Amino acid sequence: MPQQAGPGRRRRGRLSRELVLATALALVDREGLSALSMRRLAAELGVEAMALYRYAAGKDGLLDGLVEAFFAELLDALGPLGPAGADPDADGRAELHRTALGIHRLSLRHPQVVPLLATRMLAVPLSRRPRAVLRAHERVLVLLARSGVAEDRAPLAYRAVTAWVLGYVLVELTAVVDTPDEPEPAIRFGLHRMPADELPRLRAAAPALAQRARGGVAPDGIEELADAVAAHPAPYRRRRRLRRPH
Repeated sequence: MPQQAGPGRRRRGRLSRELVLATALALVDREGLSALSMRRLAAELGVEAMALYRYAAGKDGLLDGLVEAFFAELLDALGPLGPAGADPDADGRAELHRTALGIHRLSLRHPQVVPLLATRMLAVPLSRRPRAVLRAHERVLVLLARSGVAEDRAPLAYRAVTAWVLGYVLVELTAVVDTPDEPEPAIRFGLHRMPADELPRLRAAAPALAQRARGGVAPDGIEELADAVAAHPAPYRRRRRLRRPH
């Protein structure tokens, strides 16, 4: 008598890349990146591990897929960009901040994926990144243009804004609490491990560093970055070549 498939079993023909990545993301959210493997993911999906290689070429493919799933969820939450309004500059700044808030919210929802937003970008060339990632890059460049950033300054502005948002999220998600179940603050934050005479400000800031920012990333940072980049029409090296010799 053939064995009946359990509720977690799926036929290979019903698999899809979206299902594979969604299951991988759920697994990582629940148990961390160390739990992710082709064998473990296959068990979650109720298929043989070899069935997954059609959708991801090994562990690195799954890691890239997690980044793809993150940005696909971001784009879905933000929705498509509409035409620029009567005040393109204000429209661009507001939407740029909304995009940053979207990244912040998703990062809190999927904290285990956040390190991959940096490490996989170091490993995967621009043109080989998933389409959802490229569309997110394009969105930021479009919004920078609407914010008044000149085309020749866009690469610098893109790097600055991206680094600011991801850096903000990485710092906020940095582990601060030493003993989560301990109610006594000094022990909870491990202050006894930090010399008071050497690290007084860090000890004092530890409880606040453990708190999530209310409302997410502050819009002031993006405003200041866009203003700073737009205020200088030429890169430093170009200005340097134009200087007359003494």
